[in-house]
Amino acid sequence: MSDSHKALETDQRTIARSHDDRAIAHWRKSDQTPQYLSCHLQNVGALSKSFSKKIHLTTSGELVGLVHDLGKYSEEFGNYIHSALGLLNPDEDDYVDSTALKGKVDHSSAGAHFVWQELANKGKKESLIGQWLALCIASHHSGLIDCLDPEGCDVFGKRMKKLDEKVHLNEVKLRADQEILKRAHVLLDSPNLLGELRSLLGSITHHEQHKGPLNQQIGLAVRFLFSCLIDADRIDTANFEHKKVAAYRPQGEYVPWQVLIERLEQKLSAFAPRHPIDNLRRKISEECLAAANRPRGIYTLTVPTGGGKTLASLRFALHHAADRDLERIIYVIPFTSIIDQNAKVVRDILEPEDCPQDRDKVVLEHHSSVTPEKQTWREKILCENWDAPVVYTTMVQLLESLFGSGTRGARRMHQLANAVLIFDEVQTLPIRCVHLFNNAINFLSEQCNSTVVLCTATQPLLHKVAIEKGAIRLANNHEIVSDVQQLFADLKRVSVQDQRRPNGWRFDEIADLARDEVKQAGSCLVIVNTKDAARQIFLACQKLVDKSTLFHLSTDMCPVHRKAVLAEAKLRLESSLPTLCVSTQLIEAGVDVDFGVVIRSMAGLDSIAQAAGRCNRNGRPEPGRVHLVNPSDEHVTLDCLKDIAIGREKVTSILDFFREMPERYGHDVLGPKAMSDYYTHYFFEQQDDMTYPVSEKEAADIGRHDSLLSLLSENKPSLAESVRRKNQPSSHGLLNQSFMSAANAFKAIDSPTRGVIVPFDKAGANLISDLYSAFDISLEFDLLRKAQQFTVNVFPHVFKKLSEAGALHEVKDGLRIYSLDSRYYSEQFGLATEPVTLMETLNV
Repeated sequence: MSDSHKALETDQRTIARSHDDRAIAHWRKSDQTPQYLSCHLQNVGALSKSFSKKIHLTTSGELVGLVHDLGKYSEEFGNYIHSALGLLNPDEDDYVDSTALKGKVDHSSAGAHFVWQELANKGKKESLIGQWLALCIASHHSGLIDCLDPEGCDVFGKRMKKLDEKVHLNEVKLRADQEILKRAHVLLDSPNLLGELRSLLGSITHHEQHKGPLNQQIGLAVRFLFSCLIDADRIDTANFEHKKVAAYRPQGEYVPWQVLIERLEQKLSAFAPRHPIDNLRRKISEECLAAANRPRGIYTLTVPTGGGKTLASLRFALHHAADRDLERIIYVIPFTSIIDQNAKVVRDILEPEDCPQDRDKVVLEHHSSVTPEKQTWREKILCENWDAPVVYTTMVQLLESLFGSGTRGARRMHQLANAVLIFDEVQTLPIRCVHLFNNAINFLSEQCNSTVVLCTATQPLLHKVAIEKGAIRLANNHEIVSDVQQLFADLKRVSVQDQRRPNGWRFDEIADLARDEVKQAGSCLVIVNTKDAARQIFLACQKLVDKSTLFHLSTDMCPVHRKAVLAEAKLRLESSLPTLCVSTQLIEAGVDVDFGVVIRSMAGLDSIAQAAGRCNRNGRPEPGRVHLVNPSDEHVTLDCLKDIAIGREKVTSILDFFREMPERYGHDVLGPKAMSDYYTHYFFEQQDDMTYPVSEKEAADIGRHDSLLSLLSENKPSLAESVRRKNQPSSHGLLNQSFMSAANAFKAIDSPTRGVIVPFDKAGANLISDLYSAFDISLEFDLLRKAQQFTVNVFPHVFKKLSEAGALHEVKDGLRIYSLDSRYYSEQFGLATEPVTLMETLNV
């Protein structure tokens, strides 16, 4: 050992000896400074109290923070942390193998036992609050544990019966700082502890009469308190371990709403109408402004595509947040592909160039990446808990915060309180999440003081699904636009032409129609449901039109590739040059393009309406044409594309009825009445899927066929199984939810994909080369951010085929970041499962 290392070790032991009567929570290696446990517990208690104030559980919030790490007072943990930090000589009796013990020294059960033992025998309500607190404390490293597991085992009761020789509670009571224990007993004895719980339960019961949704909301209240504890613990730990971190946290000290309102209003007043439709967009914006002083609640903003929802909804949100003294605005977007463009529009307004002090301090983007959230220090810190006034995130991230496993997503849940939540294109909500989502939204609105706006041109009937399982409770006067029917009539810019044929359309016939429409209208967009159909129609069009006219888009192309193709196509459209684009439905998701004609393969009415929004977007006097065709060779089945298959089936009856009685739908097959009828049929067909039934694999994992709605609410099968096995739970009469089992089964995206970095263009090839040569990829934040734009997400069977072909290469062993062999990426179609040179030769 070198002299410098010996000196360092001596210094560490000197520090340890001088403070060995005080328990250590954390150790900052940079300057050899301990964070004493009493300080950490008090800090976390204060933060957790401030967060839980949002649902009036301040006493509970402070208490869970104050005792969450109580087990760190034990001698076992003290020996572990001192050994791990090199503060104990390996020859001393107290020294332990810290590497072998990592994650095995239980320091979370002591605090859970402490509150449970104090409250469990005082009465039913006291037992319930004791269970809430104990669940949060015991779970603060694992994610919420089950109360009862799916097999009927009383997991919570078993945890509360863990032997004291493992928990060390009696020892902890003797060793703990007295000011911690004294304050904990003050909180435990406070009438506010029980009073706050009674008030919250009373409010939930007042709003929710059905047992399933009621029990799910009680579970959400537990998760909310858990979120407050997790975020408080992580914040205090990070602030101590990395001094610079605290400086990055605004901690609610944001640019005032009134300043942001003035910036938006100034921008809106400067807009000069260029098209007749701009006057309608201004009217929608004015109605959003007028609605901003309404009470908190759940509202709908039903505006046809191209109606200017982005800035109109922002206008509502800013004024409403200021009027109601709310903390933040969260935009929930269905796809990462449209977050960039929406966030950029808003950032350019709210973070203007002449206010450099506010740059990157207003708008925060948080969405998926090649590796989990590898960003700059500041971005990473703020994304961990959405600490910003305006947040753009995805539906996937939001659902994970409400229902996902572990602690990472749950940490953000409390930030959904005291907020304006804007759900853009809410009709893209996964069907199986409907009831879970509805109950959560009701909880956020009614218990968490948040306002929710469901924003779309094709409003799903989330308030008309089975109420006993969970239907959204819309506010009185919930529609922000005063006359939706008239608005759709005023914004009607297309004529829908039902071109279905008894035997369907061949791909070459669709290509002929597209060519003819380009000649007549100047531009045409063909949207189909599968990548194979897009490829085949594109190849057919190659024989009919000039190469410069033709474009192809699909999710087999990386974002940079798609953006380049779109930019070139938009440039031709703006220059009134002939343009023909063949695309999968990805182009329907908020992409701002304006074609003269759209040809749409049969799909749900919501998809047809979104496709129509890419036609005559700026309202030329002559209406655009939307052709509905039924390709005979497009393979859409219930097995692989269930939602599209059911949507096609249900829209058929709407189209047939429209042919016979167009007046029933106000002569608009894309209007609100037709959409309402469509969703009634569509939701009825899938009502059994809305409770999130577990798949066969998930059923095997959790031990039975059930739904996540059941596991997170009454959980009757688990309770029945527990009684059948004569294993009456010690927590009988309290919560029975299988929190962890449900969270482990939950997937916001039904079919998980793997990201593959592709060598598109010279920039993609250079990026891959830089990743391979990087010494420590985990520190290469800029490279990993760029890699998002060069990534294609592939399904497991495609990943397997590419692996077997030797087309994938792991950038660094063990990191599971893969690059694609250049021979398997096409300039026309993107990622391929066969060498491109051979494939493109055959297609000529």
